[in-house]
Amino acid sequence: MVSLSDFQRIGVGLVGFGLFFLLFGILLYFDSVLLAFGNLLFLSGLVFIIGFRRTFTFFFQRPKLKGTSFFFGGLLVVLMRWPILGMLLEAYGFLSLFRSFFPVAFGFLGSFANIPLLSQFLQKMGDSGSMV
Repeated sequence: MVSLSDFQRIGVGLVGFGLFFLLFGILLYFDSVLLAFGNLLFLSGLVFIIGFRRTFTFFFQRPKLKGTSFFFGGLLVVLMRWPILGMLLEAYGFLSLFRSFFPVAFGFLGSFANIPLLSQFLQKMGDSGSMV
């Protein structure tokens, strides 16, 4: 079990609420206020989890400046109440910032197939062979 400090617990909560507001803002046809609030909560939660200096060095590394500029530019465009364009810019920036993290995350998700009951369930679902 991972031990978290109080600041990191607050950060996890802020990131969770940020993701909730982002999803809710998208579901409500790109409501710019909810999207902006979700973005700000997400970023402040990230600062609480890994610290200000590590967050700053992550975003402003030389190879990641393009992704950072798109991400923060999208955040600025959302704050200027152009939510669809801003979210597209943010999505491109997010993908380019976290590109190196995706193989690790997919590898972690792939390890769920090694759980005995879950692997049997997945095999049964794959063998159903229904032609719809």
